[in-house]
Amino acid sequence: MEGNILQRFFEHNLWANLQMLQACSSLTDEQLDAEPQSATKGTIRLTLTHLVESEQGYLSDLTGVKSRFDSETSPSFSELQSFLSDSGERFLALAKDELNERLSTQVHTEDGYTIEPWALMLQAINHATEHREQIKSMLTALGVKPPRVDGWAYAKLNNALIAPPK
Repeated sequence: MEGNILQRFFEHNLWANLQMLQACSSLTDEQLDAEPQSATKGTIRLTLTHLVESEQGYLSDLTGVKSRFDSETSPSFSELQSFLSDSGERFLALAKDELNERLSTQVHTEDGYTIEPWALMLQAINHATEHREQIKSMLTALGVKPPRVDGWAYAKLNNALIAPPK
């Protein structure tokens, strides 16, 4: 796998988000909308939608391009996947910008904050990781085995972690 370290972080983030979405796509509406029996707030459906909406928002702040995502319309899994793929690819494009031309200017949000671009990139990954873990907790509470989406699983998948010979 080629690319810089930041690019690899966003490759993992995209892969993990899509794995989690795939794991939830076979759930019933009842399971998707079940109130969690854990410390997690919100249902699986709401958490997935929030994850997509947040990624689109971070990208809008970073690029100035407004999102077309509408969380009010109860998006389908196909729409969620499309938006996650889009945001993942757009984050990868930002991460690949080796001259950091796009990430050299502070971001000014509509609510008055000034943010360094690296902080938004870090938040995007951290935010997605937290919500994937919440969804894993909710899946476990429903008796559904969650997918393994941690860094080790991704490293093994990409032959970046190889077990020693026996």
